[in-house]
Amino acid sequence: MRRTERYKVHPKANSLWQMYNTVSFFKIVKNFIVIQIARYTPFLRMKNWMYRHLLRMKVGDRTSFALMAMPDSMFPEKIKVGDNSIIGYNTTILAHEYLITEYRLGEVHIGNEVMIGANSTILPGVHIGDGAIVSAATLVHKDVPAGAFAGGNPMRIIYTKEEMESRQSPDWQEGRKS
Repeated sequence: MRRTERYKVHPKANSLWQMYNTVSFFKIVKNFIVIQIARYTPFLRMKNWMYRHLLRMKVGDRTSFALMAMPDSMFPEKIKVGDNSIIGYNTTILAHEYLITEYRLGEVHIGNEVMIGANSTILPGVHIGDGAIVSAATLVHKDVPAGAFAGGNPMRIIYTKEEMESRQSPDWQEGRKS
């Protein structure tokens, strides 16, 4: 199960209708503007500065958010990305989900040297371990162990860290050449 906190809402309307009871309208507007500018800027240092200082995200050194990457617009401060990671084109990282009778919030932790493929969606409360690889167009609905290769919709672990290491051994490289 993902690490989310659940909050019940008034039963007369779904939770999205009540979102301004959850988060300030002005915070959402500010975050939306910052995210839209950052999504299109080609300058990685500037983009990371905006995420760190204007959205209060924790972004590690040399981490790269590709064009059109979309961090959570309501709770970006709940996102932590380690050093030297790549967040692929058009990837969405959510720290909230609004449902009919409740909303959920959860921190997203992406480790060091993680590769997230293009068009992936990461749901709230997920942890992706150091050195993990998530293939393109993956719905990350549960944790990804360190060093693993995961993909699909729904996501599954394709190779564990140990299987990935054995595939990259010199013996595997020799077999590949013949």
